[in-house]
Amino acid sequence: MAIKEKITAFINELVIYDYILFGSIFALFLLFIILAIVLRKKVGLSIFLIIFSFVTLALGPTLGYIKMHEYLYKNSCKLVSQKRLSFTPAIVVNGTITNESRLDFKSCKITASVYKSSKNIIKKYLYPLKPLKNMSIVQENILKGETQEFKIIVEPFTYSKDYNISIKASCK
Repeated sequence: MAIKEKITAFINELVIYDYILFGSIFALFLLFIILAIVLRKKVGLSIFLIIFSFVTLALGPTLGYIKMHEYLYKNSCKLVSQKRLSFTPAIVVNGTITNESRLDFKSCKITASVYKSSKNIIKKYLYPLKPLKNMSIVQENILKGETQEFKIIVEPFTYSKDYNISIKASCK
């Protein structure tokens, strides 16, 4: 997927709360810049306000978007079972997703990631960053407080050593 397509998909998935967040952060940026101009006689405070305004402009939208979506679209995924198939190079992953937010979900993209297992402490944290295989499904219409079951088939999966599976969901 090209960068232009990713940006277009991101913009198309924005909700009204995202626009309010981005607009308020830009207004806060302008407020700090104007305040720095007004207080230009106090050079130290003025420089601090300018630096703070650019840090707010750089970090605010990203951190705000992440935290707001964690709050608005809170969910929990639970791995119920996993089974490696004998005659096909695949794993069947069964799980549940629960809507813990105050909103109904139109759709949730549930992703199962299979990654290597290790007893080494450093590798334990590094392997989930680059999974062996990812497989996703979309679950539609999950009402608030509702729990739905799902099944994901991860294929082809030919890794023969020890592995772990993690599940995460992105809802809207």
